[in-house]
Amino acid sequence: MNTPIVPADAVTLALALLLVASLLVKFWLASRQVRHVAQHRAQVPAPFADTITLESHQRAADYTIAKLRFGMVATAVSSAVLLGWTLLGGLDALNAWLVEAWLPSLGPLGYQLALLAAFSVISAVIELPLELWNTFRLEQRHGFNRMTLKLWLGDQVKGTLLGVAIGGPIAALILWLMGAAGSLWWLWAWCAWTGFSLLMMVIFPTLIAPLFNKFQPLQDEALKSRVEGLMQRCGFASKGLFVMDGSRRSAHGNAYFTGLGAAKRVVFFDTLLARLNPGEVEAVLAHELGHFKHKHVLKRMISLFAISLGAFALLGWLSQQLGFYVGLGVRPNLDAPNDALALLLFMMVVPLVGFFAAPLMATFSRRDEFQADAYACAHAQGSDLARALVKLYDDNASTLTPDPLYVRFYYSHPPASERLAALRTQPALIP
Repeated sequence: MNTPIVPADAVTLALALLLVASLLVKFWLASRQVRHVAQHRAQVPAPFADTITLESHQRAADYTIAKLRFGMVATAVSSAVLLGWTLLGGLDALNAWLVEAWLPSLGPLGYQLALLAAFSVISAVIELPLELWNTFRLEQRHGFNRMTLKLWLGDQVKGTLLGVAIGGPIAALILWLMGAAGSLWWLWAWCAWTGFSLLMMVIFPTLIAPLFNKFQPLQDEALKSRVEGLMQRCGFASKGLFVMDGSRRSAHGNAYFTGLGAAKRVVFFDTLLARLNPGEVEAVLAHELGHFKHKHVLKRMISLFAISLGAFALLGWLSQQLGFYVGLGVRPNLDAPNDALALLLFMMVVPLVGFFAAPLMATFSRRDEFQADAYACAHAQGSDLARALVKLYDDNASTLTPDPLYVRFYYSHPPASERLAALRTQPALIP
């Protein structure tokens, strides 16, 4: 450890202030959203009066309020867990037990991997009741969940095995670099993480996603011809058009691109195809193509890698500061590496800082959505996109009356009223 530059008391105070401030802001914004949605529950907004029934509008309001209330409970639980791991000594106690019981037999790297694994298992067990409630009570009550308990358990087992098979090696590599690559270990670790992320983008569509869902080639020849014509007009190539059995798990609908470079493929949820007509599907796909043509995906990827580089550099410095550990309730090891401890503490605290950057990221994201909508109107029918969006808002029970401040802080997509108003100004829109 270096001579302390960061006082432990300052770290403790910073954690407390960030935690309290984020909790207050989250609860304040959620309360505003609940009140605003409830106050507008009784009447469909005028722009949607001809397309959304009062029953659907009220269903969306009830679903939104239920999710918000559940989210407040989940936020309180996660904050308590964070305190338990840090200032109340949970991570310190877990680490002390592992050092005493397993360090001699596992060795330095094995002990650190055991610490990461034990932390992950305990965290997952704590979160399990919330996840079960969200899936089998909240989503089920509002008509969205279609998973059986057997399917849910199968997903958990597959996710755990994948986490071990994929997460274990990259974690081991980063821990090894932290101990063996000198003062610039963070740069080499960032390179490893970036390469791993790019590899996952390539292999996810063909090797990982099929473990959870079935992907069948698009069989509707008329729709396939229409979609291929759109992609040809837009100068876009893919490895195929696929339909995913999203209805096995949820009634929510979506469409997306996945993969990297020449491995990109177009995926439609079967729930989406069941709801939209061919023109509307084409318009939704044109919107997604707009993201690629405006390089939104590339820009986000570069931004993510740049932010992660800064995060690794910061971790490289903090991991050498005694006050970083002590201020977060952990006594550093004297006879064992502290790299896993540094990783865990950093991953727990960084989201508190990132939360306050959310409004800026949301602003950029909403701007990108408007650009993608404009692109869709230039290459498909804007009226089809407008109808598709209304259907998706209706099917997904998305509120039409969000609180404006809540939107500015959280929404990655413009609210329905703003989005449809912007569509009406596009020259390709047919009234």
